[in-house]
Amino acid sequence: MKMKITFWKIVFLFLMAAGVCATYVRFAKGLGAATNLSDQFPWGIWVGFDVLCGVMLAAGGFTLTAAVHILNIKRLKPIVRPTILTAFLGYVLVSIALMFDLGKPYNIWHPLIMRNPHSVMFEVAYCVMLYTTVLSLEFSPIVLEHFNLQKPLKIVRAVLIPLVIGGVILSTLHQSSLGTLYLIMPGKLHPFWYTPLLPVFFFLSAIAVGLAMTIFESSMSAKHFGRQLELPIIQELGRVLLVVLGVIAILRFEDLLHRGMLAQTLKPSYEMYLFWLEISLSAVLPLILLTQKKIRSSAGGLYVIAVLVVLGFITNRLNVSITGLEASAGMHYVPKWPELAITGAIIAAGFALFGLAAKYLPIFPAEEHHALAQPEPERVAGAGTFVHAGD
Repeated sequence: MKMKITFWKIVFLFLMAAGVCATYVRFAKGLGAATNLSDQFPWGIWVGFDVLCGVMLAAGGFTLTAAVHILNIKRLKPIVRPTILTAFLGYVLVSIALMFDLGKPYNIWHPLIMRNPHSVMFEVAYCVMLYTTVLSLEFSPIVLEHFNLQKPLKIVRAVLIPLVIGGVILSTLHQSSLGTLYLIMPGKLHPFWYTPLLPVFFFLSAIAVGLAMTIFESSMSAKHFGRQLELPIIQELGRVLLVVLGVIAILRFEDLLHRGMLAQTLKPSYEMYLFWLEISLSAVLPLILLTQKKIRSSAGGLYVIAVLVVLGFITNRLNVSITGLEASAGMHYVPKWPELAITGAIIAAGFALFGLAAKYLPIFPAEEHHALAQPEPERVAGAGTFVHAGD
């Protein structure tokens, strides 16, 4: 079979080749040669982006499965499988990324035996391990259906609801625990981001990004796999996103006001510029667009809003994990090329694995899509005009 060479395939091959070279540097020469990390600044882009952002971007899994299987919102069912796939791949790739950042990755099993229940890292490690296991079980029916393994499929379906409930609890715990992790740094993290509400903000922002990522991947899937976009569903997600972003914005404003930091947000500084970049992308622009009914109802408008929200909260996680710690460390952190190459390879692998799974597994059941994605006759005519959303 002859493979067609496209621009994105060339980009993918380049990123993977750079990732292989960087992997050799990391494991042959150590963290010192592969990174710009130090004792004063021990966490860089592998923690800030690969772990914090990776876990956040996979949050659509618990948000959508809870809505469909616990709250019984069946009209969202057509987008549950791609959401679970995204979450499962996200957590697997986070686990792989963690192996690069650990000084002794072969000791990653230690939390299983050498428990320290007083450590926030212990809770994060256990929740991530258990939730990855839960996601693999939630994803397993797709594989079992493909190979027509009816007996194990019946067993998994019988325990699906307890699995979903367990997954929601675990995800809630560790999404907020990642924020709790930075509460132990009151003298190091910049006051723009250090707040007792960090666990709350991490959890709420994970919900917002979960909704935005679902809109984003639905639009991209419709474009690249030639599917009809579930416009009524993503319009509903857009309305929920408006409420969640509104709550986050009000809490953020109240928190800054209560801590006497509002005036500081207007004094020019390196942190101020990145703070306003984060606020503009994650709150101001999406909220302005979402309050416009015409934009909120269009596939293209929702796609732009989803991209803004995702970029905004990625900026937030990088601000918390990198920007906010630079002043106390007395340095500006700039990743070395192996750090960027490994992160780029992990992102490329995620896109490639999603594409392969969507191509060879029943991620988008056609009959389910047509039965549930178009609940109202008057929406049918409009939905067909948004097939190419995300252009």
